[in-house]
Amino acid sequence: MGYLKYTQYVYIAFAVFFIYDGVTKLNEGNENYPLSFLIAGMAIFMFFFRRRFTKRFDDRNKKQ
Repeated sequence: MGYLKYTQYVYIAFAVFFIYDGVTKLNEGNENYPLSFLIAGMAIFMFFFRRRFTKRFDDRNKKQ
């Protein structure tokens, strides 16, 4: 389960990509830019959720 500690950073990469995509669409005048920012917000939320979940999982394993 060591790979789970690193997969949470994939969400940050997605967030950076979708923020860039949203800013690009906003500057071009495309009306679909809120969707990119929404996906970026969800990716940031998932990063913190997975981080908390991984920490809780590690703490539980240390007690056993």
